[in-house]
Amino acid sequence: MRLVLASQSPARLATLRAAGLEPEQIVSGVDEDGFNAASPAELALQLAIAKAQTVAANVGKDAIVIGCDSVLDFGGEALGKPADVDEARARWRAMRGKDGVLVTGHCVVDTRGGADPDDWNVVLDVNPTMVRFAEVSDEEIEGYLASGEPLQVAGAFTLDGLGGWFVESIVGDPSNVVGISLPLIRRLLGEVGVTVPELWKSHPSPAKTD
Repeated sequence: MRLVLASQSPARLATLRAAGLEPEQIVSGVDEDGFNAASPAELALQLAIAKAQTVAANVGKDAIVIGCDSVLDFGGEALGKPADVDEARARWRAMRGKDGVLVTGHCVVDTRGGADPDDWNVVLDVNPTMVRFAEVSDEEIEGYLASGEPLQVAGAFTLDGLGGWFVESIVGDPSNVVGISLPLIRRLLGEVGVTVPELWKSHPSPAKTD
């Protein structure tokens, strides 16, 4: 059984690796600009499904494929990666001191029933996490923009990178903000008959504390 992450995101891959998994990483090539949806959550889910099913069609049978996509729901608008520095700047000036909801769509495709899509077991869900942004200064925004990070990620921010300095709090699953919810993926894997321990390449060592 192959475990495949249908995403080019280094943060998603690092999250799964830190949790004891070592998936293959295959980029779907799905054109995200070609999708429209009634809500940010629906858009994230549509993209996750498209990515997972596109990669599943290429890997064939005997695989578990995980697809994810994240967007920031800010005032009902779906914010993905900003197009340029000016857009990222405008977003941060609007978001500072306010709340947004990072929604991540998840889709797990089990192709162990056969290579034909009719034989797949497909399970999916979307997870929301509320994010409170700090009241950052114009100087801090410019410094963050100069790093290049905001242009590479949905919502123009990260929790596990430089953007973590500018997130005051979250309500919900932290890994969901990084781009893949471990609790949700565990549940979806369970729905296709796979447990997390059987996917561990090696059991994580207990964390040491002083």
